Amino acid sequence: MRPPRKNREIIFVSFSGIDGAGKSTQIEALCARLKEDGLQVLLIRFWDDIARLTGLREATGHTIFKGDKGVGSPSAPINRRDKNVRSWLMTGVRLFLYFFDAIAVRLAVGRAIRSGADLVIFDRYIYDELANLTLSNPAIRVYVSMIMKIVPKPDISYLLDADPVKACARKPEYPIEFLHSNRQSYLDLCKLVGEITVIAPMPIREVERTVLRYVLNELSFRAPRLESGGDMASKGSDDEPAELERQQDVLPPLDAEQLRPRQT
Repeated sequence: MRPPRKNREIIFVSFSGIDGAGKSTQIEALCARLKEDGLQVLLIRFWDDIARLTGLREATGHTIFKGDKGVGSPSAPINRRDKNVRSWLMTGVRLFLYFFDAIAVRLAVGRAIRSGADLVIFDRYIYDELANLTLSNPAIRVYVSMIMKIVPKPDISYLLDADPVKACARKPEYPIEFLHSNRQSYLDLCKLVGEITVIAPMPIREVERTVLRYVLNELSFRAPRLESGGDMASKGSDDEPAELERQQDVLPPLDAEQLRPRQT
């Protein structure tokens, strides 16, 4: 399901990946570039703005499972105990919470459409919760399909793939074994859900260029025609090709291999 579009085009972009994959870095770079181009960007942080009962979840991981609170760093590693705790009871709790989070995502998309933003960026999405489930279980796969009927799919969904060892070094919060299994779960989810662009591990600058290129392509395809005065007007027809005037400082083309999205 795609977000409905009325009067003007709004682009929805999501970033997902294991902890330490570099999502915050890429989101910050993309927001800065788009704002330089005069676009209004709305950033929605999944954990802060969408997820329900976050305080209870944090307290559960700390009190019941004896995990650490906060955010880990190379100088101050922590040991979280939440999504890496596996049991049938916790799976049942996750299924319950993720259903209400899916409804919250749908409502957040509705608010974003009314916000007047040109582009909406999600720092994590429902994908980051579904990747915590045992996707090899047929019942779980049916559940995922149900959730995806509730949640609108972004126009661009990035999965920032990362080496679990390097990701753990950047953000030491979970055991390396869990990061390996969690990474595989993300890749399995891509195959199950579809329409997710997997960006392979690359230097930060190359990832920035790849992320930006896909967004610019989407903007060029979907943006309304510009009036003679330069203001954006609403599109007259879905059949009309959209145009977007851009300055001459667009980044140079990447190698074909780097630009090719891995759609799974």
